[in-house]
Amino acid sequence: MSGNCGLPAHVLRGESVDIEHIGQTSVSGLAAKPIIDIVIAVDDITVEEDYLPQLLAAGYVLRVREPGHRLVRTPELDVHVHIYQKADPAVTNYLLLRDRLRADAGDRELYARTKRDLIAQGFDDMNAYSDAKSEAIAGILATARASKS
Repeated sequence: MSGNCGLPAHVLRGESVDIEHIGQTSVSGLAAKPIIDIVIAVDDITVEEDYLPQLLAAGYVLRVREPGHRLVRTPELDVHVHIYQKADPAVTNYLLLRDRLRADAGDRELYARTKRDLIAQGFDDMNAYSDAKSEAIAGILATARASKS
């Protein structure tokens, strides 16, 4: 297991999973909601008995079950754990975005400015807010991929 935050790590000790702290709270200096986002990559997302009962027993609540993705969160809503299968492009994108925002002050400021501008517009639906950030995120990811080549 790997990971910076470690919140679900004690729950899945001994399992074959990768755990990483993602989201705004994983980037020093970036304004963030007080929510910790974690991504867990498992060998087979469909074999829920390998990971889900342990997370539920530890107090996490299942919020999303969709093909290729599960989301559990704490009852206090302060920790969101996204679960994907290893090698899922979503995991790669989360880590690429996080690492780019950690490394590049210009992209970090672009992302922060985008968030501030969107928040000022006022969103009743957090999904709409997340969707509105997608253009900035796509641009940052494209820059990150280009710099890796």
